[in-house]
Amino acid sequence: MSELVAGVDIATATVRVQVHDPAGALVAAASRPLPEPVRPGDGRSEQDARAWWPAVRDCLAECTSALGEHRNRIAALAVSATSGTVVAVDSSGEPLGPALMYDDRRAEREARTAAEAGAARWARSGITPSASSGLARIGWLAGHLPSGTARICHTADLIGWKLTGAPVAVDSSHALKSGYDPVAQEWADEALDALGVPHRLLPEVVRPAAEIGAVGEQAAADTGLPVGCVVRAGMTDGCAGQLAAGAVSDGEFVTVIGTTLVLKGVSRELVHDPTGAVYSHRHPDGMWLPGGAANVGGSALSDVDPAELSELDSAALRRGPATAVDYPLRGKGERFPFTAAGATGFRIGRPVDRIDEHRGRLEGIAFCERLALQRLADLGAPQAGPIRTAGGGARSAAWCRIRASVLQRPVLRIPQAATALGAALLAATGTLHPSLTAAAAEMVPNGELIEPDAAESPRLEESYQRFCAELRARGWI
Repeated sequence: MSELVAGVDIATATVRVQVHDPAGALVAAASRPLPEPVRPGDGRSEQDARAWWPAVRDCLAECTSALGEHRNRIAALAVSATSGTVVAVDSSGEPLGPALMYDDRRAEREARTAAEAGAARWARSGITPSASSGLARIGWLAGHLPSGTARICHTADLIGWKLTGAPVAVDSSHALKSGYDPVAQEWADEALDALGVPHRLLPEVVRPAAEIGAVGEQAAADTGLPVGCVVRAGMTDGCAGQLAAGAVSDGEFVTVIGTTLVLKGVSRELVHDPTGAVYSHRHPDGMWLPGGAANVGGSALSDVDPAELSELDSAALRRGPATAVDYPLRGKGERFPFTAAGATGFRIGRPVDRIDEHRGRLEGIAFCERLALQRLADLGAPQAGPIRTAGGGARSAAWCRIRASVLQRPVLRIPQAATALGAALLAATGTLHPSLTAAAAEMVPNGELIEPDAAESPRLEESYQRFCAELRARGWI
């Protein structure tokens, strides 16, 4: 057996670890649950950060146990986690309180302070702090620091600390919304100073896939990993999902449909959106990863019994275009492909039955996907080839066919594109393969190309135009 790499995915509810060989074959995998975040309804969202390392440790131990004597072939690993989740830790890397999660919105005042103090910088970089940004949460933490705080960590660099036995750098992807300027490649000192954040609390920032340390003796004993196994900088879960779908070259885009709709691609130039709906991570090979995350997505189908979804999708495909035009947003507020704090779902017309209603929801999410792609094109992001797709939505071939018809372009379905694979690709970059592009070419699984149904095009085009007209009438685009 050749050398191997491991990818660690720390999601909201679960930790997953996957071990892959140079050709991308999965040779070991494990998962562990995480405690449910505490969300009392007042903007707070917290999780016990002390649960992260035991879950990661046990997943790694299960994988290395399954590999037996081959566990020493694991040459590198990388960590992916949620964007902007932060926690205060002491000098030994132990959390001093709950983590403020990616959707914690308590720091509205801090967000306004950061936005005003760094206005010129944000105008250049296209990143505007909001109450849901890591920077705002870091500002809030700075005003409520527990005694003994030595550093404010993101999930990824906290796990890196546990693996190596010492503080490590954070990658520019996890740091992007925490006040790191990817254009100037520096922390936004003026915003951090305005928030009263001591610079000593923040880690060094490096590019994704950079070597940030090696597995130490204690972590090796706990996990079964070999001492000296390289720890490489990771990326956020959205970016890792993009990499796992193979969207790593200029013009390639991927839509990941889970609870929300996330669309990301690759551009040689920075894509600047004055509204802040589109933002850009830095590509490990030096390019840019423009995209955004919508609030609409698979959550629109949350009232459907999961056991019925496949049958409903197939029935909706056979039925043809929906009678009604649907924007199936749950809750209030949208952030991509347009920003509208007051946005709510709407429906134009009345479905004739349950199948027709389901078809309308599937089309509505696809209308948002098409609008997002158009928004990116209008901002100068070139698009080439099919739209790759991953996440829960990619598991439905019927829905992918509907989406292809709405988009009027092929969809490349890659349901195996897990976030942990994306982290493994970063671990393989510079370890098993010379670049991320080379790693993706060898390790990303082949997809299924789904073509649009040309016969549906006229009716879907009419519905899409009605959808856009309603958004304009409401002042959202």
